[in-house]
Amino acid sequence: MIATSANRWRIWLVTALMAGAGACDPFHTGFEDDEYPLYYSASSIAAPEGSPQTLLVMDWNIKFGGGRIDFFFDCYGNRVLMSRGEVVSHLQGIADKINQVKPDILLLQEVDINAKRSTFVDQVQWLLDHTELNYGVYASHWRADFIPSDGLGAMDSGNAILSRWPFGEAERIPLALRSDQSSLTRYFYLKRNILRAEVVFTGRPSIEVLNLHAAAYSQDGTKKKHIDTFKSWLDAVDAAGTLLIGGGDLNTIPPGSQQISDFDDSVCTDEEFIADDFSEEVEWLVPFYAAYQPAIDLAVYQANNAPYFSHTTNKDGFWNRKLDYLFTNGTWQIGSGLVHQDVTTGEVETMPLSDHAPLTAVLVLR
Repeated sequence: MIATSANRWRIWLVTALMAGAGACDPFHTGFEDDEYPLYYSASSIAAPEGSPQTLLVMDWNIKFGGGRIDFFFDCYGNRVLMSRGEVVSHLQGIADKINQVKPDILLLQEVDINAKRSTFVDQVQWLLDHTELNYGVYASHWRADFIPSDGLGAMDSGNAILSRWPFGEAERIPLALRSDQSSLTRYFYLKRNILRAEVVFTGRPSIEVLNLHAAAYSQDGTKKKHIDTFKSWLDAVDAAGTLLIGGGDLNTIPPGSQQISDFDDSVCTDEEFIADDFSEEVEWLVPFYAAYQPAIDLAVYQANNAPYFSHTTNKDGFWNRKLDYLFTNGTWQIGSGLVHQDVTTGEVETMPLSDHAPLTAVLVLR
């Protein structure tokens, strides 16, 4: 939440109301430690036949169906809310890309299910109903009946996993909160999580999928805590002998990234949107590459960064850093890792749909 002059009176009013009411959670922004994810099904189920030998896995931060609108937090514009037409148009483009790629499992970040900014479209249900995926699980990381800042209003946004196959056990794993904010800002701010879900097959052992969207702008070490917690959960699943997929938007560049000094985390000058220096973070993912197989081999990435960039901070520029990942304790099909920058004729373009490009790889089942 940004405490601009335009909304300070709202913040003062909410503070007074909270104090007067004596309520600990009057706007329902909190989560229970054992809060369960929401389960979804497509309106029409087309269950795949037989047991798969491989799985095409896709990861995508879809920016809540916001496309490349100049939102206030991008520091290019001042937009806060979208029209329903804008939301549906962006979601249709996202669905078109999903239908073109045809993933078996899809990890999503920044998905709205009940938010004023996206006209209260349940984006998990919408995507299930407009793609060939059948089932979904969702865990909120930003929820409030009303956010008294910048006109945001009601919010419910988080991580989701979609699949052709049904889900068994699923879990919302709460992550550390930022400590570099006022208590009021922290009350309304994101409470991030790891979404863990079991994908169940017929005639084959289930697999575990873990989806993370790590902190972006923390200046107190919270992002590192999120990444370390994610690694510990991957390790626990691996130690149990279960095949896993771990991925998401880790908001961190890989070791061996070139021109680190050029990787400003944001074009914003507002300190609310300035994060730790990437030069301090570049080694944080070394343990992941050491323990697990990445969709994009590290040596391949280090030889030439640009084809594997998956995010852009440029309003009119191209992809300029890699923040999105897929790891497994199994085996990716050799050479199958791909970032869909979509410079090929005939591809559904992803640049107009989000500030992140999707990442895919083919998992060989054991």
